[in-house]
Amino acid sequence: MSLIDGIATRPVDLATLREVSRRVLWLSTAIVDAANHGRPSSGLKVGGHQASSASMVDIMVALWFQELTAADRVSVKPHASPVLHAVNYLLGDLDEAHLSTLRAKGGLQSYPSRLKDPDTVDFSTGSVGIGATAPVWAALSHRYLRSHRADTPEAGRFISLLGDAELDEGAVWEAVADPQVSRLGELLWVVDLNRQSLDRVVPDIQIDRLQGMFAAAGWEVITLKWGRSVSALFDRPGGAALRHRLESMPNEEYQRMLRVAPAEVSQRLLAGADGMPDPGLRELVESLPADDLAAAVRDLGGHDLGLLVDAFGSVATDRPTVVFAYTVKGRGLPIEGHPNNHSALLTEAQLADLAVRCGADVQQPWQPFPPDSPAGRLCERRGQDLRRTPPAPPPRIAIPAALGHPYRKPVSTQSVLGRVLADLPRDAPDLAAHVVTTSPDVASSTNLGGWINKTGVWSVAERHDWFADDAQRTLRWSEGLGGQHIELGIAEVNLVSLLGELGATWNRWGQRLIPIATLYDPFVGRALEPWSYGIYAGGQSILVGTPSGVTLAPEGGAHQSITTPSIGLEQPGCVAWEPAFAEDLEWCLLHAMDQVGVPGGTSAYFRLSTRAVDPALARVPEGPELRERRRRQAVAGGYRMPAAHQPAPDDVTLVGVGAIMPEVLAAADLLAAEGVRAGVVCLTSPDLVFRSFQAGGGVVHDLFPREHPAPLVTVLDGHPHTLAFLAGVRGDRIRCLGVTEFGQSSDLSDAYALHGIDTTAITATALTLLGR
Repeated sequence: MSLIDGIATRPVDLATLREVSRRVLWLSTAIVDAANHGRPSSGLKVGGHQASSASMVDIMVALWFQELTAADRVSVKPHASPVLHAVNYLLGDLDEAHLSTLRAKGGLQSYPSRLKDPDTVDFSTGSVGIGATAPVWAALSHRYLRSHRADTPEAGRFISLLGDAELDEGAVWEAVADPQVSRLGELLWVVDLNRQSLDRVVPDIQIDRLQGMFAAAGWEVITLKWGRSVSALFDRPGGAALRHRLESMPNEEYQRMLRVAPAEVSQRLLAGADGMPDPGLRELVESLPADDLAAAVRDLGGHDLGLLVDAFGSVATDRPTVVFAYTVKGRGLPIEGHPNNHSALLTEAQLADLAVRCGADVQQPWQPFPPDSPAGRLCERRGQDLRRTPPAPPPRIAIPAALGHPYRKPVSTQSVLGRVLADLPRDAPDLAAHVVTTSPDVASSTNLGGWINKTGVWSVAERHDWFADDAQRTLRWSEGLGGQHIELGIAEVNLVSLLGELGATWNRWGQRLIPIATLYDPFVGRALEPWSYGIYAGGQSILVGTPSGVTLAPEGGAHQSITTPSIGLEQPGCVAWEPAFAEDLEWCLLHAMDQVGVPGGTSAYFRLSTRAVDPALARVPEGPELRERRRRQAVAGGYRMPAAHQPAPDDVTLVGVGAIMPEVLAAADLLAAEGVRAGVVCLTSPDLVFRSFQAGGGVVHDLFPREHPAPLVTVLDGHPHTLAFLAGVRGDRIRCLGVTEFGQSSDLSDAYALHGIDTTAITATALTLLGR
């Protein structure tokens, strides 16, 4: 669907909407001005994007003051945050005291923030392309909830307002192309097509290509290029030539025309026509007053309030819709169309002139509409229409501290993950009902097969299982509305974006989920930004990176992960874990689940391995009291291994993490044979130990008592600097072993030797540290 064709006109008070639009333009501009000129400066530019906000004003006014319901959820492009706050102020959702606090401590955030802004913000944005796609995954998460819990609140539309430059981001197209997304009729995207970026006027928009890409992915495409006023001119004699002239000129020429005086517009239109201007074009152009012609060439679809309202009310409901709304960057401001207006600020004189044109008072910038005026009554009514009752926190669920599994044979932590999840429906059914897993086409290779066989695969709609009668099939891939595993394509950004929204259902809808995603650990870095965004926006989830390190030796350097241990340690709102032994993982995973989907909770990152480790090496105490003590130590971050020699201060302490623990313990035995008392510390979470170190007490001093200093040798299958902080606990001498170079395909022993993390290297390093 394009232009105005097929869009029915609906009754709307356009005069009042236009008055509201002028006031929103003023308020959003004044909010930015107050941040830059209204408070003491620290010498740094505050900024705030007056031009980028202005192009969005009419789109947002049409939505908030006419179209939205309280059930709708909207993601607002980052640079339009002042418009959102201006709208919320007029709707009674933001106190006047906040309007002068943009980008100040405790004030309005630079970009919309769901958790940090004082007014209603449905989605945090700021990570370009990531916030824009969040409503896709929120819609999918809501569909999942509704298919499992009848008491889930109903939702309306999930709307993204994004700038045209955001369409350069790969995350956008990964989301658009996902097969399940094409069935989400509740999705509506509105692209602010102002055809300018931060540095320049965009030379080639290629709108046909963009339209085709959305259409090919199953989206309805609506393009609002011209408003109804200029479209009426197109129907007059010479109008077709005028339209051809406007649509054939380069974008740069069009933007330049916006910068000239009204009297020059006709000259530019006629002088730039190919050959001799069409007589009808000349007659039409010269018949119009200069101001009317200047207004006509600015009459774009994204600024026609009536057209916008009608378009939003006519979108499809059986598939997602994208609306390309042509706009002018800086619309209504003296800087409109200027190629360098992205960061420009209005002067004092320009602001005063804008106040007059918008019916505002520069001395009293925050005046609302009189309550008895049409605009005041509209604001009051729409404020009531859009008011929501916050969801109550979901009730706690019973999560056992342990499942009591016996682990007797060598097993990898990746396999233990699969075993724990597969046993949950039997051992902890209440917990299992809240768990949802997801992966990017690696479910079977990350050991989710048992869980999937018991719970099924979730899909937006039921699918026929053509392999149901295949007796040789071990993985029952039955897709329907009752499953608890969501499979995505090979797109890690989609995976963790969905993970974040599944993890936000507790505070968005009052329904708790415990989402767990598995992906290959080397790709954690690729997924980090959208997952970090999800945590920032209030999503709590568990990300499992497996297999990890150079321990998957035959895969070589292409699939090794070096930096992921420190990435996890450094990620806010997340606890990073790397248990070595089966029972440690069971305890720590259950503990992490207990922290997900609750007020004050936290996400978790687990780094697991495909290397089988003998659980007997953990030397778990037999008695229930001592066993519980070990469990508490494991979930606190680590424990000291029982010493083979007589209790005494260490000569040297070996600190290990994850799959490298067999080499650490073997090195301790070799050192003991040399008469060296080597204590062994097994860390389940360097992250928690570091936090203890920063806090000045707790588990770190249980592991490294002040009264017994000793040199430290730290070892992990990752970058050695991850554990370098341990030198500061007591001021010990330290040597950190780990992986700092790309590897090559090999067997495990060769890989460990290549990177200096084998038993021989650990032993030699300890002896060298002791001067032996």
